[in-house]
Amino acid sequence: MNTKDILKNNEQWVAKKLKKDPDYFSNLSKGQAPEVLYIGCSDSRVTAEELMGASPGEVFVHRNISNVISNLDLSAMSVINYAVKNLKVKHIIVCGHYGCGGVLAAMESKDLGILNPWLRNIRDVYRMHKTELNSITDIEKRYRRLVELNVIEQCVNVIKTADVQLANKDYGLTVHGWVFDMATGKLVDLNIDYSSILDSIKEVYNLID
Repeated sequence: MNTKDILKNNEQWVAKKLKKDPDYFSNLSKGQAPEVLYIGCSDSRVTAEELMGASPGEVFVHRNISNVISNLDLSAMSVINYAVKNLKVKHIIVCGHYGCGGVLAAMESKDLGILNPWLRNIRDVYRMHKTELNSITDIEKRYRRLVELNVIEQCVNVIKTADVQLANKDYGLTVHGWVFDMATGKLVDLNIDYSSILDSIKEVYNLID
């Protein structure tokens, strides 16, 4: 797809929307009130709104390589802060996907230059769960399990943040961990137990009295 194709597609999309609702864009421009913050991977095959069947305005989206949440990443921290404090989202979804190139790269012993510090976040997940992962002899199954564990640990990183803890106390914000299976098109809920995770990390990470 080249840039001319994109612009042509945009014109067709606009015409289609206006035919259905002449006020569509004027209403859209008035503001947003999404109830969900979606944090996913930058992979071009994993389009957040489409896989959830969401329309513009329904989901606030942040994407990066392998859906990593680091407290040193000002972009991710700013997105979470804005989504929670300004938009008052009710749910934060961290969504990984099977076949993730970043997770696969993190499993390999290679120097990947500028990617090294970013992938170290995932390698740390492997280190924390190496007993379980190394017990999985099937490499593909080990790879899929690391995708899942990475989502879980990134959810934990979200829960560690003060903004999220405050929002949970104030209005019941919850965090969810999902994995997108491209082979089936289905979303898999990892059933993250928000309350149990928060209780387990309170000794060190609880920031709310």
